[in-house]
Amino acid sequence: FSGPFTDVVTTNLKLRNPSDRKVCFKVKTTAPRRYCVRPNSGIIDPGSSVIVSVMLQPFDYDPNEKSKHKFMVQTTYAPPNISDMEAVWKEAKPDELMDSKLRCVFEMPNENDKLNDMDASKPAPVLNTSKQDGPMPKPHSVSLNDTETRKLVEECKRLQAEIMKLTDENRHLRDEGLRLRKVAHSDKSGSPTALALRDNGSNSLPSLLVVIAAIFIGFFLGKFIL
Repeated sequence: FSGPFTDVVTTNLKLRNPSDRKVCFKVKTTAPRRYCVRPNSGIIDPGSSVIVSVMLQPFDYDPNEKSKHKFMVQTTYAPPNISDMEAVWKEAKPDELMDSKLRCVFEMPNENDKLNDMDASKPAPVLNTSKQDGPMPKPHSVSLNDTETRKLVEECKRLQAEIMKLTDENRHLRDEGLRLRKVAHSDKSGSPTALALRDNGSNSLPSLLVVIAAIFIGFFLGKFIL
């Protein structure tokens, strides 16, 4: 019997009479409440066969529990005149009876079989071959962006270097102006040369700041215009 056993499971027995005489048969089981046998008895003509349906009633299957259910098919040659089947079995002698014993086996579907059945029932995947809407992006657009970015980075580095250079020059000029102021203050005679040097030192700082501002303004104006 193949599970699952949540519903009635039916197995058929085929009984064949190979003799030249009629044969009476009877099907017995050790668990009559669990099975329904149709037909459970009858007569088989010579050279004929009969199908016996054995129906197992639903039950809670436990794979760890071994089945102890058995069936026995009992047969005997039929007398010439049969009027009562029960009387035939009661009057039959033990040496005139033949029997075949069968042990019940319960089988549950394997997990692999379940998975195979589920895979077979699934529809085949459909490949999406539809075209994309809209124009495809150009392959070289990424390389152009990279090139532009690289140029900007190089330009920033160059500007930073110029700013550092101008800063050093500004620091140098500031130190020079401070030195000239000290010389001018220490010169008690107040000579025209000292005054001229002081004026040059004080005037050099605004000129340098104007130059730096002009460079930055020109750089940003050039970027916006381009």
